[in-house]
Order: sequence, then structure tokens, then C-alpha cells
Amino acid sequence: MELPVVKYTGEDTGKKIKFAEEVFSIVPNDHAIYLAIKQLLANRRQGTHKAKERAEITGSTRKIKKQKGTGTARAGSIKSPIFKGGGCVFGPRPKNYGFKLNKKLKKLARKSALSYQAKEKNITVIEDFFFELPKTKNYLGMLNSLSLSDKKTLLVLAKPDENIIRSGRNLKNTKVTTASQLNTYDLLNAEKLLLSESAIESITKNLSE
Repeated sequence: MELPVVKYTGEDTGKKIKFAEEVFSIVPNDHAIYLAIKQLLANRRQGTHKAKERAEITGSTRKIKKQKGTGTARAGSIKSPIFKGGGCVFGPRPKNYGFKLNKKLKKLARKSALSYQAKEKNITVIEDFFFELPKTKNYLGMLNSLSLSDKKTLLVLAKPDENIIRSGRNLKNTKVTTASQLNTYDLLNAEKLLLSESAIESITKNLSE
């Protein structure tokens, strides 16, 4: 598969870039994609939820009423779950929801996501560029030039560029990442992928090893 390379201003450079079939044209594995996204979202969960149980409540241990003769059920502690302010029964406790996945499976998931986006013609290749200053106006101008201002986009760079990252971070439907930080969720969450020339080389190298 070949795609033309354009400048960030939308002008055609006259160049074309060939994509590696083993990365961008494989038969997608939906189950690998499912597991990779499930792991990413699970690892993002803080798991800090906590409710105090009976033994952790601060309160008197005095028996609150006599055992018999009240006409009501027996009660031995104000910290009982049946009373207001009492402990929670089997309440949530801190938990780590994350789990591990095989590296090869995660690579397969990323290649599957890239193949889906390539098949649906959602990839645009941009000539390597830089911004002199971090300005949202510059990034928005690039999206307008590429007719992508109304799309959810993911820009992938070969290495971090602070000016570009800061220029795009205020825009709602835009994300900037690098080839080494690319994940399956971001790839499929974007309507359009903007890949810099050097990023394609890095992606191919990372996923072919």
C-alpha cells in the first residue's frame, strides 16, 4: 500500500511512501484488540475505592440497650451495619484491576488496529514538521488545511516535540503521541490518523521486531 505525503499546510509534496504489509495490511485479530483495550482501561482504574467495615468504625463498644424486655431485636453495638453510621457490610476495598498481556499479543493488537484504519483509508501521511512556538492556532490551522477540523484525530510523531504537543493539547478531539507510546485504544478511538514520515519508520520497526 502506498500513500502520498503532504505538508502540514495541506500541499502535496509529490512523494509517496510505501507501508509494510506485515504491519499495515494483516488480517485483523479482533480478540487481540479486545484484550489490549480491556487491559489498558483496567490499568487506568485507580482502584482506591474503600468503605469502612464494622471493625473500622469509631464508636462506643457499650451495649446500647438491655438484652431482653424491649420488644425489639437484640443489639450489642452502635457500630452494627443496621444502624445509621454503622459499618458497611462487605464494602469495597482497594483493588488493583490491572493484568498482564503477552507482548506479542499487544503488538498484534496494534497491527490489527493499524490495518483496520489503513483498510478504511483513515491514514494521512504528513511530512516531518515543527512549530517555532506552541500555539493552538498553528495546530488548528494544520487541521483546517487538511480538512480534518471536524474529525477526531491522532497525530503520531517519531519523537516528542514539546511545541507540537502543547499546541494540540487544548483541542477537544485531538491527541498527539509518539510511535513508542502508541496504543490500540488511541488508534481505534481516532477517526483519522496523522502519521509523520519518520513515525511510520519507527512504528514499522517497533512492530516488526
